[in-house]
Amino acid sequence: MASVNFDLARQPLRALNQYLHAELPDGPLSVAVNNPDGAHSIAVGVNAPIDIDIHGHAGYYAAGMNQQARVTVHGNAGPAVAENMMSGRVHVKGFASVAAGASGQGGLLVIDGDASLRCGISMKGIDIVVAGNVGDFSAFMAQEGRLVVCGDAGDALGDSLYEAVIYVRGQIKSLGADAHEEPMSDSDHATVADLLKQAGLSHDPQEFRRVASMRSLYHWNADANQEY
Repeated sequence: MASVNFDLARQPLRALNQYLHAELPDGPLSVAVNNPDGAHSIAVGVNAPIDIDIHGHAGYYAAGMNQQARVTVHGNAGPAVAENMMSGRVHVKGFASVAAGASGQGGLLVIDGDASLRCGISMKGIDIVVAGNVGDFSAFMAQEGRLVVCGDAGDALGDSLYEAVIYVRGQIKSLGADAHEEPMSDSDHATVADLLKQAGLSHDPQEFRRVASMRSLYHWNADANQEY
């Protein structure tokens, strides 16, 4: 496998992203990004089956719109890591700030630490596994995909949820509008086991609870007087 190194203390971020967008060679490739120093938009819009290792903390939108690439952040990630991700894998070895995986349409996002507010907001098919806790309004208006939370969840989990499913191992501070707990099926246990395996985690799937939509918000109900 070919290997390329970028040092953002000496090279501009534009050079890295230009290389990832337009100058990739054929064949397997590993790209190391050193001294990221919290820079924004690292490895955004990559569309190639390559490995990218960011050695340090990343700022806003790291690995946003990712397709095919396997991106690892060896540190913390700022707001909207893997935002609108389409496919591939993004792995944050530390903590993730607000809106991790927002609007993601595919692929797998793994967060080894905690995720802040609105993790998985408006997710549209992405799978997200958080080894720690998630903040308030996680999976707000989530439409499709799975969110696995191995720790606790904050207030208003799954508010205005559609067809996405949330699995929580720890405590839930409160559920949002139209979200409720449902019994776990054999299929749910198999799904959680598979996602945990992909994330490199060894929790017992039997310890998780399922949160899904009651589907009462699918259509406007004038008689509800805006009370749900």
